[in-house]
Amino acid sequence: MDMSEIAGTRDIQELLSLQGLRGEMRWHESMRKHTSWRAGGVAACMYIPADLIDLGEFLRQSYSLQAGPVCVVGLGSNLLVRDGGIRGIVILLHARLGELYLQQGAPDGDGVIVAGAGAACAKVARFAAMHNLTGAEFMAGIPGTVGGALAMNAGCYGSETWQIVQQVQTIDRTGQRYERSYADYEISYRHVAPRQPLHPGGEWFISGSFRLKHGNGEVSRNRIKELLAARISSQPLGLPNAGSVFRNPPGDHAARLIEACGLKGRSVGGAMVSPKHANFIVNVSRATASDIEALINVVHQTVRQETGVDLVREVRIIGEAA
Repeated sequence: MDMSEIAGTRDIQELLSLQGLRGEMRWHESMRKHTSWRAGGVAACMYIPADLIDLGEFLRQSYSLQAGPVCVVGLGSNLLVRDGGIRGIVILLHARLGELYLQQGAPDGDGVIVAGAGAACAKVARFAAMHNLTGAEFMAGIPGTVGGALAMNAGCYGSETWQIVQQVQTIDRTGQRYERSYADYEISYRHVAPRQPLHPGGEWFISGSFRLKHGNGEVSRNRIKELLAARISSQPLGLPNAGSVFRNPPGDHAARLIEACGLKGRSVGGAMVSPKHANFIVNVSRATASDIEALINVVHQTVRQETGVDLVREVRIIGEAA
């Protein structure tokens, strides 16, 4: 493919000159394949690192070239990419940085699990139960990776990711790594923000250490089965979706408000508010990202007009309009 044909890549064409990398570089990569909504445009450049060292080297070299902005993506389960695509660099971590192990010599007799940013949250829950550790069962209900869960304090069934975090490791746009703790961030419901300014080019989670109590693994496994059964019965898992679209407002549930406004089944193009769970928007018929975003806006405006509640979006929307 002629690089000049790829919109927005003029400032990243020099990535072709990078040396000594072991990962995979893709050009003009459709993000439909990398988001759970199965919609959206293309990434001008995608890099899939071989491992953490390779990721650091790619960041360092691409930064020295002043190549475009970077977006890090895991399973794409909380992400909508607009139909015009992403003009910068997408780094795909799913299936990479997926290490998962039990830390030896944990303090106070607790168990500590270390998980890479690319590890699926459900895998962390099962790994903990296998090692008779309790407190991570809820992660079986988070349809994303550890990196995403750390970035947004993902949670479900009354528990949140940062309740069990002991320490995290991050990497910045130059490839430098840092060890950070809970005290380095402002953390609340579906919100994580650094207390101090970070590198202007960005900083991303690459692993997390989760401190858990010793317990009965069989009890934990049964709890995981119960949570998964509840998820299957209440959520439209048979159609492409991105989980909960809006955060729950204080003392209420976004799904209840949306349903009360008669929005279940409302559609725009191929996107529909799920009849099964009102806080889910599903791709029922080749929905475009524009369809999905327009429906998100319809829901937001209708709920605000009819109830006075200004719902806050939980899903991330990035990229250029078509």
